[in-house]
Amino acid sequence: MHEWINGLPMAITVCDADGIFIEMNDQADKTFAKYGGRELIGKSAYDYHPPHCNDMIRKMIATGQAHSYTIDKAGQKKLIHQQPWFKDGQVAGVVEFSIVLPDDMPHYVRG
Repeated sequence: MHEWINGLPMAITVCDADGIFIEMNDQADKTFAKYGGRELIGKSAYDYHPPHCNDMIRKMIATGQAHSYTIDKAGQKKLIHQQPWFKDGQVAGVVEFSIVLPDDMPHYVRG
């Protein structure tokens, strides 16, 4: 993993096409500490999500389509963006970006 990814103030978690966690940055390690943090690497994401979330992971892997939403958790508003990643033109897994959003985040309409 490149060092710069650990300095980002967002949780980045990566799984392969079988749903196995293969990487996470420092912020993801902290975010998921109660589940073992980096000890999750090598384990199945399907074991840590409810059925409807597992269906979405499978759909992203099957179709290559991304999935985004916002949540409120522990008093923070977060953007969750889940994006399939590709190797040799085929879906190789999913990357999840979890970004804390400021309460006063501006919204612009451009163009």
